[in-house]
Amino acid sequence: QVQLVETGGGLVQPGGSLRLSCAASGRTFSSYSMAWFRQAPGKEREFVAVINWSSSVTAYADSVKGRFTISRNNAKNPVYLQMNSLKPEDTAVYYCASGWHGSNWRNSREYDDWGQGTQVTVSS
Repeated sequence: QVQLVETGGGLVQPGGSLRLSCAASGRTFSSYSMAWFRQAPGKEREFVAVINWSSSVTAYADSVKGRFTISRNNAKNPVYLQMNSLKPEDTAVYYCASGWHGSNWRNSREYDDWGQGTQVTVSS
């Protein structure tokens, strides 16, 4: 059974940084693309970032480009999200996703596996 567990969320002031981690088990995740999505209250789940199996390709939502960095270590926890220069509008539950099977990395419906999410709150 596939299991994804996100950690690293919390409360941070605007302009601060957080690093999210996603631990995975139950599949050879080193062969799969991994992604981060987020969902704010009352809004749909939205794409944040994705990284392919070899780390040779990454993609970001325009709203986080230049501030967030996705990376992976296939020997340990498979994916990280370094978030810098955080803004109040980054406040959301952040989810790790795997098992992408479609044609659009940004479409949450094309991922099979999800973690339980970790809350990120940016507030002074």
